[in-house]
Formats: sequence, structure tokens, C-alpha cells
Amino acid sequence: MTHDTDFATSPAPADVVRRQYLASAAGDLAALRATLAPDVEWTEMAGFPLAGTYRTPDGVTSNVMEKLGADWSGWIAHDDTYVVDGENVVVLARYTATHKNTGKQLNARVAHHFTVRGGLIVRFEQFVDTALVRDAATA
Repeated sequence: MTHDTDFATSPAPADVVRRQYLASAAGDLAALRATLAPDVEWTEMAGFPLAGTYRTPDGVTSNVMEKLGADWSGWIAHDDTYVVDGENVVVLARYTATHKNTGKQLNARVAHHFTVRGGLIVRFEQFVDTALVRDAATA
């Protein structure tokens, strides 16, 4: 078995979360949904344009990823630091994108808290400077 196969199927929390970031960056919503539990709770921070809690893999991708793609060009969460404690994975990352209406660029540090059980993401919570996002989206 190759390392790639191990990573592709690993239930280890950090591997599951990393697959989610890779799928998101590639725009592969089917692969992203495959990392999410059927009863996932995905919370976008209050003050963020898509603030709220979304459930089900389809609910997450249609209400978050597809809407980000509609409003922003090149939206990517660049994951760089992982802190793992059992089923909890905290990722420090950076959002980069350009708002389609304003043409303004976003470059904001973020923290994401994932809970992974049984090889699937069951909970996500976003922490971001929402003012930076709002400023980039405001003419």
C-alpha cells in the first residue's frame, strides 16, 4: 500500500481535515462532502457573510462553498498549522480571494476547530476577523 492510499483512506483526524482542505481548494465538492458526517454541524462565525450553522454535507457545500464561489474568485483556505488533541483538530490558516463585485482582495488569518469521529468531520467552527471580510466585500 502506498502512502497516498493510506492518506486517502486514513481515519486519523488530521488526515480527514487535510483532505477537506485539499478538496475545497480543488473545488471538488463531492470529495469535500465525503469528509463530512451525515449529521455534521458546520458553523460560520457571527459577522461572516454566511454566518450560521449548516447541517448535512449537501447543506454545507450548497450554503457555504457554492456561495463563496459565487461571490469570490479564487477563494482558498490555506491551512498551515495543525494542533491535534484526540478528535479535536484546530487549524491555523489564511483565506485569500478577490471579491467579484468590488475587485478587492482578501487576505485574512483564520482558525478552524474541527471535531472528527469515525473518520468524518462531525463539527466545524470558524474564527475569523469578519471586518476584513466585510471590508473586501464592501464598495
